[in-house]
Amino acid sequence: MAAARDYATPHADGGGSYSAPKVYASNAPSRITLNLGVIDIPYSNAPPAEKVPQAKKGKANKPLKPKSSGGTKTTGDVAEILEDKYGIMDTFAYVQLPDIAKALEESIAGSLETLLMGGMPSANPFASAESKITAMFKQFLATGAIEHMGIEGVPTQAALNGVNHRLKHPYAKGNPRRESFIDTGLYQSHFLAWFS
Repeated sequence: MAAARDYATPHADGGGSYSAPKVYASNAPSRITLNLGVIDIPYSNAPPAEKVPQAKKGKANKPLKPKSSGGTKTTGDVAEILEDKYGIMDTFAYVQLPDIAKALEESIAGSLETLLMGGMPSANPFASAESKITAMFKQFLATGAIEHMGIEGVPTQAALNGVNHRLKHPYAKGNPRRESFIDTGLYQSHFLAWFS
């Protein structure tokens, strides 16, 4: 097996979900493609709260008009940006290729064994591998393994500064350093691997 390098740029597939690197079994009768992507959901960035000035005696406060609106980016948008800049999924597929191949082999062997023992064939013989590969990617980010791959700009400055939108004060100087690419956790938690 070899990591595919025959795509010009990462692109969005079906419903805006992002699908970047693909892994092919080159000697198979028909190609098996591993798709790595994210479930496309919007980031819910609320507009920042603005303080209302103290009203003068006998006067009412005038309502403030928001200076900015909430964010409109989705996990698919973020995945495209990150893949263009850092090649996260491509790096994962390349580095984890032996483990991906083993997961695929075990999944197919398990489905074949079930069939040979008289059981009902699975509708998706790759389901076990898809689940394992999805978990491998999430672990790849959670443990910070991506930060040791020699990618320029990784670890990211936001990770080093402890920027974390899961905290009340995301940009506070006292925030602990976090792993790269898991600021809100949506990119990591909505990652999905599937075969086609």
